[in-house]
Amino acid sequence: MNYIAKCISFSLLMGTTMIACNTDFLDTQPLDKVPGDAVWADRALSEAFVTDVYNGIRDGLLDQMSFDCQTDNALYSFGKQDVNEANVSPSNTGTVKTTMEWQEMYARIRSANIALSKLAKPTFDNSGNVAGRMRGEMYFMRAYFYNQLLRYYGAIPIIKTPYTLDEADFTVARNTYEECVNAIVTDLDSASALLKGRSMEAGRATMGASMALKARVLLYAASDLHDIPTAKIKSTVIAAATNPELLGYVSGDRTARWKKAQDAAKAVMDLNQYGYKLNLTAPVTAAEGQQNYVNLSLSQNGGETDGIFLKYYIRASNDDWGSWFPRNNQPNGYHGWTSSEPTQQMVDNYEMMDGTKFSWSNATHAAAPYENRDPRFYASILYDGAPWKPRTPDGAGIDPAGQIQMGEYEVGSSAAPTKFSGLDTRNSTIENWNGTWTGYAIRKFFNTDVSIVDQNIRQEIPSIQIRYTEVVLNYAETCLMLGQEAEAKKWINAVRFRAGMPAITETGAALVTRYQNERNVEMFMEDQRFYDVRRWMIAPTVLGQQARIIAITGKLKPGKTVTTYKYSKDNYTYTYSVQDLGTGKENRKWADKLYFLPISRDEVNRNSKLIQNPGY
Repeated sequence: MNYIAKCISFSLLMGTTMIACNTDFLDTQPLDKVPGDAVWADRALSEAFVTDVYNGIRDGLLDQMSFDCQTDNALYSFGKQDVNEANVSPSNTGTVKTTMEWQEMYARIRSANIALSKLAKPTFDNSGNVAGRMRGEMYFMRAYFYNQLLRYYGAIPIIKTPYTLDEADFTVARNTYEECVNAIVTDLDSASALLKGRSMEAGRATMGASMALKARVLLYAASDLHDIPTAKIKSTVIAAATNPELLGYVSGDRTARWKKAQDAAKAVMDLNQYGYKLNLTAPVTAAEGQQNYVNLSLSQNGGETDGIFLKYYIRASNDDWGSWFPRNNQPNGYHGWTSSEPTQQMVDNYEMMDGTKFSWSNATHAAAPYENRDPRFYASILYDGAPWKPRTPDGAGIDPAGQIQMGEYEVGSSAAPTKFSGLDTRNSTIENWNGTWTGYAIRKFFNTDVSIVDQNIRQEIPSIQIRYTEVVLNYAETCLMLGQEAEAKKWINAVRFRAGMPAITETGAALVTRYQNERNVEMFMEDQRFYDVRRWMIAPTVLGQQARIIAITGKLKPGKTVTTYKYSKDNYTYTYSVQDLGTGKENRKWADKLYFLPISRDEVNRNSKLIQNPGY
């Protein structure tokens, strides 16, 4: 027994001695993470870090809720948007898309700052100056994220170095709007220089993307909203702002700003690197115009040459929510969710084929509102009677023709008809809870391949973050503001000819209004409208209205008998009634504070130097 006790004591002593002498286990590295220093010592890991920064784009334009749902263009089916009801505040910022959410964007900016710092003196094999290329990408992405914040909130703090835990002070004030623009432009110029002449993989930043984003930034900077003397005249909230330098330019030569924006856009055009069918001298046919627009929105069949900066999706990645865009937005009669719905206001923006304005006061227009419209309408909107894909088995027998059904129709005999609710309505026999409120659904960005069953097969259509047509329209707008109307009309008409639409001939204020509508139609659902109506300062007029919807009925003509409904003007008399959606769903109104959105209360509480936007 004594011997055993001695052995145990000796073993414990030896164990203690060994533990005291060997502390290597305290330095065990996690198996699922890579140490920071190791990342920047390895070329492949550095590449992976840089690539991850792009994920700040998330779903881009192809989110379930299109950003156009916070404008007059569309309605979100699954809940009110507080910004549409002028009901946002620092304590209730409403639905803020990830790509302009304060904390999310600054997290990505910090990652870009880390990469720029570490790549300045690379410790890996830098043959081909790969570190310079990655730095160019990070300058672009930092500028991209800063601009997302700038155009949503106004001026923000510009931070160009990564904070560390030993910082003496983490609070920082907002730069002026002018300083923000200058910082972003400087980053984009740096990106252009570092990326010049480089062949980049699809989806990565390029010199052209840097130049195109610069053109966008400078266009916004020259616009009414950011010229404070102009903005004060148009908005009492901005006129009363105590720190107007956070919202725009308080002085300076506005004409010079328009010229800088023009030069930036023209520089992209002079690359002769991008563009799709913009050299036409006359309109194409309606059928070709529709196909051209489909090609553009799908980045296929030549339309990809319009893309400058795109977010790509692959079917193999479950994280790519943007690849579910059709499932999220197709009609319920196809087992979709009809999440983002075009409003009647948007539908009415599409002109007649002859270039005249559509009007419900015109009896011919009102009797057949979906005939002879701008070809881009047919490529963008799913409307009652529109031909679409074959139905799934539970709907194929009810609708063998594969047509969109947004109305209430009679079937049977005209003498004793019964009511049939369209498959794509909220009275449908298929997922009626996902039916449209407005009477419309989205077609744009949908792969038209009938073999793709949209509710269970993800698509690989890219999200177009920047395209050449935007640059062309930016250039045309600067020409209008500089009094160069002939040059502006040349490029506006180039866009219209590609779509099959006739030339515009207006001058003066009428030409500006026509341009604004053209931009909205061409750039529908491309994250432009929210900012355009603000920087033009027309928001009180267009965003202060209730969302409008369409109610459609199909009444059998005398002597007609129909057993299976199909759109037919031979069998039916159709009636179209335009209505306000009603305040119970979303009570839309405008307040001037909405020109700039509120910084969240949490951010202001964390940073005492932040000045809140006016009106909150």
